Amino acid sequence: MIRITEDVIAAITSHAKNDLPNEACGYLAGRNGIITKCYPLTNIEASPEHFSFDPAEQFATLKSARMEELEIIANYHSHPETPARPSQEDIRLAYDPNIFYIIVSLAGGQINLNAFRIVNDQVNRISLKVSV
Repeated sequence: MIRITEDVIAAITSHAKNDLPNEACGYLAGRNGIITKCYPLTNIEASPEHFSFDPAEQFATLKSARMEELEIIANYHSHPETPARPSQEDIRLAYDPNIFYIIVSLAGGQINLNAFRIVNDQVNRISLKVSV
Protein backbone atom coordinates (compact mmCIF):
# COMPACT_ATOMS: atom_id res chain seq x y z
CA MET A 1 0.00 0.00 0.00
CA ILE A 2 1.09 3.57 -0.71
CA ARG A 3 -0.12 6.49 1.36
CA ILE A 4 -0.54 9.79 -0.48
CA THR A 5 -1.97 13.17 0.53
CA GLU A 6 -5.00 14.75 -1.10
CA ASP A 7 -2.85 17.77 -2.04
CA VAL A 8 -0.48 15.56 -4.02
CA ILE A 9 -3.35 13.85 -5.84
CA ALA A 10 -4.71 17.32 -6.71
CA ALA A 11 -1.26 18.41 -7.97
CA ILE A 12 -0.86 15.29 -10.15
CA THR A 13 -4.35 15.71 -11.59
CA SER A 14 -3.86 19.43 -12.25
CA HIS A 15 -0.52 18.79 -13.98
CA ALA A 16 -2.10 16.07 -16.14
CA LYS A 17 -4.96 18.36 -17.19
CA ASN A 18 -2.67 21.34 -17.85
CA ASP A 19 -0.37 19.31 -20.10
CA LEU A 20 -3.16 17.96 -22.32
CA PRO A 21 -3.07 16.72 -25.00
CA ASN A 22 0.41 15.49 -23.97
CA GLU A 23 1.45 13.18 -21.18
CA ALA A 24 2.53 14.85 -17.95
CA CYS A 25 5.25 13.39 -15.75
CA GLY A 26 7.09 13.93 -12.49
CA TYR A 27 8.39 12.60 -9.20
CA LEU A 28 6.60 12.05 -5.89
CA ALA A 29 8.45 12.25 -2.60
CA GLY A 30 7.86 11.97 1.11
CA ARG A 31 8.96 10.38 4.35
CA ASN A 32 8.11 7.14 6.11
CA GLY A 33 6.27 5.80 3.08
CA ILE A 34 3.83 8.72 2.85
CA ILE A 35 3.89 10.77 -0.36
CA THR A 36 3.65 14.43 0.60
CA LYS A 37 5.30 16.31 -2.28
CA CYS A 38 4.78 16.44 -6.03
CA TYR A 39 7.58 17.53 -8.34
CA PRO A 40 6.08 18.18 -11.80
CA LEU A 41 8.65 17.81 -14.58
CA THR A 42 8.66 18.76 -18.24
CA ASN A 43 7.88 15.99 -20.72
CA ILE A 44 10.60 16.79 -23.24
CA GLU A 45 8.93 14.53 -25.80
CA ALA A 46 5.81 16.73 -25.76
CA SER A 47 3.81 13.69 -26.84
CA PRO A 48 0.36 12.29 -25.99
CA GLU A 49 1.81 8.76 -26.06
CA HIS A 50 5.33 9.00 -24.58
CA PHE A 51 7.22 10.88 -21.91
CA SER A 52 10.81 11.59 -20.94
CA PHE A 53 11.95 13.70 -18.01
CA ASP A 54 13.99 16.82 -18.69
CA PRO A 55 17.44 15.72 -17.40
CA ALA A 56 18.29 19.10 -15.84
CA GLU A 57 14.93 19.23 -14.02
CA GLN A 58 15.32 15.61 -12.96
CA PHE A 59 18.73 16.32 -11.39
CA ALA A 60 17.47 19.51 -9.70
CA THR A 61 14.47 17.62 -8.29
CA LEU A 62 16.62 14.86 -6.83
CA LYS A 63 18.90 17.47 -5.27
CA SER A 64 15.94 19.44 -3.86
CA ALA A 65 14.33 16.31 -2.38
CA ARG A 66 17.63 15.36 -0.73
CA MET A 67 18.00 18.88 0.72
CA GLU A 68 14.43 18.67 2.10
CA GLU A 69 15.26 15.23 3.55
CA LEU A 70 12.60 13.59 1.40
CA GLU A 71 12.92 10.32 -0.46
CA ILE A 72 11.64 9.74 -3.98
CA ILE A 73 8.89 7.19 -3.51
CA ALA A 74 7.30 7.15 -6.96
CA ASN A 75 7.27 8.66 -10.38
CA TYR A 76 4.06 9.49 -12.17
CA HIS A 77 2.80 10.15 -15.63
CA SER A 78 -0.54 10.62 -17.30
CA HIS A 79 -2.38 8.73 -19.99
CA PRO A 80 -4.54 11.33 -21.75
CA GLU A 81 -6.62 8.82 -23.74
CA THR A 82 -5.88 5.37 -22.30
CA PRO A 83 -6.56 3.58 -18.99
CA ALA A 84 -4.48 4.05 -15.83
CA ARG A 85 -2.39 0.94 -16.33
CA PRO A 86 1.17 0.50 -17.61
CA SER A 87 1.58 0.29 -21.36
CA GLN A 88 4.08 -2.15 -22.86
CA GLU A 89 6.49 0.78 -23.19
CA ASP A 90 5.95 1.73 -19.53
CA ILE A 91 6.80 -1.82 -18.49
CA ARG A 92 9.85 -1.97 -20.74
CA LEU A 93 11.20 1.32 -19.36
CA ALA A 94 10.53 0.53 -15.67
CA TYR A 95 14.17 0.20 -14.64
CA ASP A 96 13.95 0.88 -10.90
CA PRO A 97 12.45 -2.01 -8.90
CA ASN A 98 12.48 0.11 -5.72
CA ILE A 99 10.11 2.82 -6.91
CA PHE A 100 6.37 2.89 -7.41
CA TYR A 101 4.82 3.94 -10.72
CA ILE A 102 1.65 6.01 -10.55
CA ILE A 103 -0.47 6.55 -13.65
CA VAL A 104 -3.35 8.99 -13.93
CA SER A 105 -5.81 8.47 -16.77
CA LEU A 106 -7.95 11.26 -18.20
CA ALA A 107 -9.64 8.99 -20.75
CA GLY A 108 -13.25 9.84 -21.46
CA GLY A 109 -13.08 12.91 -19.25
CA GLN A 110 -12.83 10.74 -16.13
CA ILE A 111 -9.90 10.88 -13.68
CA ASN A 112 -8.53 7.51 -12.59
CA LEU A 113 -5.32 7.09 -10.58
CA ASN A 114 -3.57 3.75 -10.01
CA ALA A 115 -0.22 2.70 -8.53
CA PHE A 116 2.03 -0.16 -9.56
CA ARG A 117 5.26 -1.89 -8.69
CA ILE A 118 7.03 -3.15 -11.82
CA VAL A 119 9.89 -5.62 -11.37
CA ASN A 120 11.38 -7.73 -14.16
CA ASP A 121 8.43 -6.97 -16.45
CA GLN A 122 5.98 -8.17 -13.79
CA VAL A 123 3.28 -5.62 -12.93
CA ASN A 124 1.60 -5.60 -9.53
CA ARG A 125 -1.12 -3.12 -8.71
CA ILE A 126 -0.62 -1.44 -5.34
CA SER A 127 -3.46 0.08 -3.33
CA LEU A 128 -3.43 3.84 -2.70
CA LYS A 129 -4.63 5.20 0.62
CA VAL A 130 -5.39 8.90 0.82
CA SER A 131 -3.91 10.58 3.90
CA VAL A 132 -4.86 14.01 5.15
